[in-house]
Amino acid sequence: MLMSVDTELIRALADPLRIRIVTLLARETLCTTHLVEETGARQTNLSNHLRILREAGVVETEPCGRYTYYRLRPEVIAQLAGRFTELAATARATAAADVKRSCP
Repeated sequence: MLMSVDTELIRALADPLRIRIVTLLARETLCTTHLVEETGARQTNLSNHLRILREAGVVETEPCGRYTYYRLRPEVIAQLAGRFTELAATARATAAADVKRSCP
């Protein structure tokens, strides 16, 4: 059975700044200060994007003194990729079998 794709997760990843954050966090755990330096985004704007990613389960936080570090949760990305892989496999099988609903 085809698994549904998490539309909230897709919305969270659809923003260019958020995908940039995810890309950076795939390489290393970073604090907000690092992310501001890397992206050029304002602190408040960045914090809002990080909140969205956190609420979607894409990143997790680690307090460290005055700073908060962010870490990507790769299993969330892998699960989403798996759903798209399954969707593509279904589409290939449908195309190969020439499955077509007839018009009324």
